[in-house]
Amino acid sequence: MEPGTLSTYLKRGAIWGFIMLELIFFSIAGEYLSLSDKPFMDLDNMLLLFKQSAPIGIIAIGMTLIMINGNIDLSVGAIFAMSAVIFLDSMTWPIFAGLGDAVIPVAWVLALLTGVGLGAINGLIVWKTGVDAFIVTLGAMLGYRGLVFMYNGEQPTSHLNWTLVDFAEAQFLGIHTATWFLLGVTLVLWFIMTRTVHGRNAYAIGDNREAAVNAGIRVGPHFLINFMIIGFLAALSAVVFYAESGSVNPNDGELYELWAITAVVLGGTKLAGGSGSIISTFGGVLAIQLLRKGLGHIGADTETVNLVIGLILIAVLFLDRQLNLKGREALRI
Repeated sequence: MEPGTLSTYLKRGAIWGFIMLELIFFSIAGEYLSLSDKPFMDLDNMLLLFKQSAPIGIIAIGMTLIMINGNIDLSVGAIFAMSAVIFLDSMTWPIFAGLGDAVIPVAWVLALLTGVGLGAINGLIVWKTGVDAFIVTLGAMLGYRGLVFMYNGEQPTSHLNWTLVDFAEAQFLGIHTATWFLLGVTLVLWFIMTRTVHGRNAYAIGDNREAAVNAGIRVGPHFLINFMIIGFLAALSAVVFYAESGSVNPNDGELYELWAITAVVLGGTKLAGGSGSIISTFGGVLAIQLLRKGLGHIGADTETVNLVIGLILIAVLFLDRQLNLKGREALRI
C-alpha cells in the first residue's frame, strides 16, 4: 500500500483545506454579489450539491483506481452514454412488454453489463497488445461514441418511468438517492484500495510495474479487472442519472472523462501512478462542484467557471511535480 510520506499527507489534506476556503469565500462573496436571497451554505443548497456531484463523482472514484494503477481511461463518457441508451431503450423492447415495472431491474442489469463489457474490451486490448491505455481508450472513446450515434442516429433516446423517477427523487435521512450511490461507491472502493490484496497490487503496479511483475503480480488480468470496474461505474452513473431525467442525447457524457480526471488530480493522485486516495478524490469532486456552484452563485458564466478550474488544475499539477522532484532529490541525498 502507498507509504505515508509527508508530501502524500500534504496533498491529501490540501483538498479539504481548499474546500474550506471555497465555502468561506463564496459565503462572503455571495452576500454582496449573489442575486439569490438564499445563503450559499444553505442546507438544501449543500444537499443538492452532493446530488449534482454524483454522476461525475461515481466515475471519478473508478478513475482513481485506474490512475493509481498507472493507466487512464478516456472512454468513460462514451460508455456512460452507451449504457444510458441501453438502459432507457431496453425498457421499450417488445420482448419485455409484459413485465410492467419488473422491466426496471432487467434494464439496470443490461446497462451495467454494457458498461462492464465495454470496459473489458479496453482492458483486454491493453493487456494483450501492450499498447498504452491512453491510446487504447482514446480510440475506444471515438468508437463507442460512434456506436451511440449508430444506435439511434442523432435522435435522443427517451423513456420516462414514473416508478424510476420516484426512486431517483426519493430522500432517505434527507439525502438524495444519487448521493447515497456516490457515498456507497466511495466506501466500497476505499475498502478495496485500503483493505484488499487487489488494492495493494494496484499501488505496487502503478509505482513500479516491472518490480510488480517480478513479485509475481499478474498485471494483465489486474488491468482487465480494473477496466471492468470503471466500465461498471460509468454505467452505474448513467442509470442513476437517467432514472430521473428519462432522456439521453447522443452527445451526453462528453468531457466527463476530463472532469473525472480533474477531480482525481485535485485529490492528489499522481498521473504517473502509484499514489492516490479514494477519499481525497471524493474531496476533489466536491471541490469542483463547489467551484461551479459557487461561481454561478455570484454570477459567473460557464466560460469563467471552466477557466478558473483549468487554472487551478494547472497549479495543482505544477505543485505535484515540484513535490515529486523534491521527493526524488531527498532520496538521492
